[in-house]
Amino acid sequence: MNPPYITNTLLLLLSLFLLHLAPCRCATLDPSSQLLNFKKSLPNPSLLHDWLPNNNPCLFTGITCNQTTITSIHLTSISLNINLTVIATHLLTIDHLQTLTLKSTNLTTSPISLSHLKCTPSLTTIDLSQNTFSSSFSDWSFLSLCSSLTSLNLSKNGINFDFPKWSFSTTLRLLDLSGNKISGPGFFPWLINHELEFLSLAGNKITGEIDFSGYTSLKYLNLSANNFSVSVPSFGECSSLQSLDLSANKYFGDITRTLSPCKHLLHLNLSDNQFTGPVPLIPSGSIQFLYLAKNHFAGRIPARLADHCSTLVELDLSSNNLTGPIPREFGACSLLESFDISNNMFSGELPMEVITEMSSLKELVVASNEFSGELPVSLSKLTALESLDLSSNNFTGTIPNWICEGEIGNNLKGIYLQINGFTGFIPPTLSNCSNLVALDLSFNYLTGTIPPSLGSLTKLRDLILWLNQLHGEIPQELQNMESLENLILDFNDLSGSIPDGLMNCTKLNWISLSNNRLSGEIPKSIGKLPNLAILKLSNNSISGEIPPELGDCPSLLWLDLNTNLLTGTIPPELFKQAGKIVINHISSKPYVYIKNDGSRGCNGAGSLLEFAGISQLKLNRISPRNPCNFTRVYKGSLQPVFTLNGSMIFFDISHNHLSGPIPKEIGEMQFLYILHMSHNHLSGSIPQELGKMKNLNILDLSYNELGGQIPETMTRLSSLTEMYLSNNFLSGSIPMSGQFDTFQAVSFQNNSGLCGGPLPACGSDSATGASSRHQKSHRRQASLAGSVAMGLLFALFCIFGLILIAVETKKRRKKKEAAIDGYIDNSHSGNGNNSGWKLTSAREALSINLSTFEKPLRKLTFADLLEATNGFHNDSLIGSGGFGDVYKAQLKDGSVVAIKKLIHLMKEDPNMEIELLQHLKVACACLDDRPWRRPTMIQVMAMFKEIQAGSGGMDSQSTIATEDEGFNAIEMVEMSIKEVPELSKH
Repeated sequence: MNPPYITNTLLLLLSLFLLHLAPCRCATLDPSSQLLNFKKSLPNPSLLHDWLPNNNPCLFTGITCNQTTITSIHLTSISLNINLTVIATHLLTIDHLQTLTLKSTNLTTSPISLSHLKCTPSLTTIDLSQNTFSSSFSDWSFLSLCSSLTSLNLSKNGINFDFPKWSFSTTLRLLDLSGNKISGPGFFPWLINHELEFLSLAGNKITGEIDFSGYTSLKYLNLSANNFSVSVPSFGECSSLQSLDLSANKYFGDITRTLSPCKHLLHLNLSDNQFTGPVPLIPSGSIQFLYLAKNHFAGRIPARLADHCSTLVELDLSSNNLTGPIPREFGACSLLESFDISNNMFSGELPMEVITEMSSLKELVVASNEFSGELPVSLSKLTALESLDLSSNNFTGTIPNWICEGEIGNNLKGIYLQINGFTGFIPPTLSNCSNLVALDLSFNYLTGTIPPSLGSLTKLRDLILWLNQLHGEIPQELQNMESLENLILDFNDLSGSIPDGLMNCTKLNWISLSNNRLSGEIPKSIGKLPNLAILKLSNNSISGEIPPELGDCPSLLWLDLNTNLLTGTIPPELFKQAGKIVINHISSKPYVYIKNDGSRGCNGAGSLLEFAGISQLKLNRISPRNPCNFTRVYKGSLQPVFTLNGSMIFFDISHNHLSGPIPKEIGEMQFLYILHMSHNHLSGSIPQELGKMKNLNILDLSYNELGGQIPETMTRLSSLTEMYLSNNFLSGSIPMSGQFDTFQAVSFQNNSGLCGGPLPACGSDSATGASSRHQKSHRRQASLAGSVAMGLLFALFCIFGLILIAVETKKRRKKKEAAIDGYIDNSHSGNGNNSGWKLTSAREALSINLSTFEKPLRKLTFADLLEATNGFHNDSLIGSGGFGDVYKAQLKDGSVVAIKKLIHLMKEDPNMEIELLQHLKVACACLDDRPWRRPTMIQVMAMFKEIQAGSGGMDSQSTIATEDEGFNAIEMVEMSIKEVPELSKH
């Protein structure tokens, strides 16, 4: 054979062989190359700046090696912005890799083909928690290839359950799927893995019954915050179970029997469920952490619970219905560090003979009970105490000096004495508690001044002294509190100016100084506070102009300057932070917001109050210091709907002396909910830009000097529920689309140039009619004059009758005071669902006469309405409008009605209002311009007689009538909210 031919053939075969080997070389890249390829796939490779070809991969950020072998990849809190395909391709295949952690790195899901994909057999741990996955389990089938996987953490993502066709490896021992979107009852039948030792499914929406009797290896189980509404599951022979968390569900049943085999429990959390009966006995002899809060346990604390004193470290029995003394046996709990019995029905003096024996106690919480007496000096024996919470009880006397003296003063970090009956001065010796972080003395009767010595508490974050009787100036020494976050001094008698030195407290988040006697100007330096989110200076005598520098506060969400003496114009610079606010400082801050009712002397949109366990009755103590009735009380946590690019949510500058135009820049505040600018001297036109405020709920521009037309762009405000433009100089036609269709004439009244909508139609009909009348014959004029005269006579008669009826009504109302008082007392002694409601001292009507409604009626008692709406609970709310809220209610007979609760009618007596409407109906009939429609004298007398008969005889058993057909409605119901449910500061 020709040698060149042989040579060419050999070269060809060699080339084919090398081509065949090429894929194998790619598949067996060394770990360093695989890491570098992973870096190249990132949208921003510079995030891994030290991952370079010439560097030792064991020195790369996030890489751990065993000698020269890569065993762990740990990257957290880096925005990698990649999908699962990139991870599966470049990282899962690294030989000898044991641990892969990509926590909080902004990962997303993508369809992954299992062909040509492998998972290194050495991989045992994967943590992809806190990412942005929005997928189902079917997208995670590649995990089935990881045959050695023992630990998998996919918590805090958006994964849902879709009955996938793959399953986890039987080697899996730890599985954390908490904080996802798993729902329904089908998850557990799919999961079946009896070898699991750690399982967390907290924060999902799983339902149905579960049987854990086969999970004999389970040591940790967390099913909290799901939708379970069944009896406690069976745990079988749970001898290995050490930690069990079933909290925040609706479990019920016999706990003692179910848990009897679980004799090695260290941690048990049954809080926030539907358990009833006495406090259960826990079989475990080694329990350390026991949480039974927020259930319906009743009776006394069993003495046998003290059998666990030799091991018990934390015990939480709060928010139940417990009574009686604390068993003396608890004095043996020498290891107990946290003891919480708040929100129960304990009374009398503190059982110090028991509490002082708990020598290791660090946290004592007895808030929201009925404990009374003065603070016992024996509390000073608890030298390890770090947090003392005696709030919302009936303690009296003065705050003792010993509270921060000796050893107890060295460790105390939190003192919570709010909502009691303490009197006297604030002890200057509180400054001896050098480690104090929180001091809350609000809602007491403290007098004197704020001790300047408190300025030495450099670790203090919360100084809360609102609703006392403190006077004097705000100490300049407070500027030394470098850690101060919340300064809340509302509802006192403080005077002087706002200290300019507060700018040194750079961590300030909430400044609330409303309802005092402060004067002077708003310090410009407040604009230098980077964390300031809430600034409340309302109801003072602050003068000068609004500092434009407030717009430099990058976190400002709530600005309330109403009812002061402010002058000048609204600075456009206030709104330059719109679109730049990031929520970092107020997440989940507890509050109560009292919406003002608009009565005389009740200025501003409402009051935002620091809220820490104020009980229902004690909230009424605000009333003498606030001229507003509590028609709307909201509680919750401040949590705006945005996380980035936000704006203010509340802006109130009403009841000042501001002038000039409304800045168009205000339209950039796209997350603003409430905008109040009423009772100023604002002029010019309403800016078109207001139509951009898509989240605006309440707008009040009344009592100004605004002119021009109402911008058509305002019809785009789809969230607007209340709007007031009255008492201005507006003109033109009222837009009639969007929410404007729902507003009544009161929103536009006293604008002489406005027409259309709820006001008289636009046009010159009156002028045309006048011209026509001048052309009538003398006989027609005489006839018309006679008709008018007769109408006036009838009107005078009707008014006289009205006065007589009003006098009679007042007499009858006085006679019924005793009956009404009895009904009020009975309503409070009951155990119904109306705990958030209370009849006001204004003697609200117990019945409403709707005899003028010409339809068949049936009757409901006031108690029926409360029961049908669960005490007018928000869960029953189906809509709100300019005049009130509409609630859906199911009556005892099964019929569904809509109940409308009016926001603001005649406060003193709604019955008088109904009768007045009936009398006005008669008067209008008498003044009808069509003589043939006017009633005769006999008919008028008959109508008044019917009104008198219909409104008489009201007593505690009187009723409210409703229409008895279709989807019914009650149109004349008015309440006042005087109380709100308790909200613990924890």
